[in-house]
Amino acid sequence: MRILVTNDDGIYSPGINALASIAARFGEVVVVAPDVEQSSMGHAVTHSRPLSYKKSPIEFDEGIEAYRVNGTPADCVALGTHLRNNIQVVLSGINMGPNLGNSMWHSGTLAAAKQAVLLGKKGIALSTPVGNTEPDFDLLTPYVEETLGLLLENPEEIGLYNVNFPPQPKGMRWTRQSVRFYDGKILPGKDPMGRKHYWFTVSPLEPAEQDTDRWAVEHDFVSITPLRLDLTDEKKLEQLKGSPVESMDR
Repeated sequence: MRILVTNDDGIYSPGINALASIAARFGEVVVVAPDVEQSSMGHAVTHSRPLSYKKSPIEFDEGIEAYRVNGTPADCVALGTHLRNNIQVVLSGINMGPNLGNSMWHSGTLAAAKQAVLLGKKGIALSTPVGNTEPDFDLLTPYVEETLGLLLENPEEIGLYNVNFPPQPKGMRWTRQSVRFYDGKILPGKDPMGRKHYWFTVSPLEPAEQDTDRWAVEHDFVSITPLRLDLTDEKKLEQLKGSPVESMDR
């Protein structure tokens, strides 16, 4: 199996090193990641300037080639699969912070996995919360390995998965996305020079429903959510068929 590993935290993140090491147990791994942090970049792609790549300054396990790119997570997948056109699976993460519920819309980690699917590959995004200290990747390793064993069983399948690991898992669950309203707040502040700046922050307004990704992680379960790129609201589409829009056809 030929695996490309990327992230949105950048080439220096301990999460990508941990993921690459575990992924190497399943096949041949190449790392292609942003040269700087690209968190919350979403599915941005670079088209106004050329992309370039350089060998990573960070050492990965023996046998793992690693490169840094002056672009976004989606750029890294596009360039990485171009340079290695035999890639079957893209793994993105392990992100330093959860990607649950509505955060999927702006997640650079998930965007890399989505870009893989757009290119006809399997894409898997992996994330874990961050507290006052870095995640314990040694503790998470058995769960990451079990998850990859499950999702990589058929590497030729074109599928999109979003995985979130609680700090101390006690099991695994198939879940759906938690769709709940968030309050978007702008918090003003000042830098050391006295100049105004602003932080954008959000927090959920409602508790998570059972069997959603947020609920699973809050209850110490690994959340595995199968996703799709088609955003069509099928129920609404059925309601709208036969509406005045269609009656205007000539």
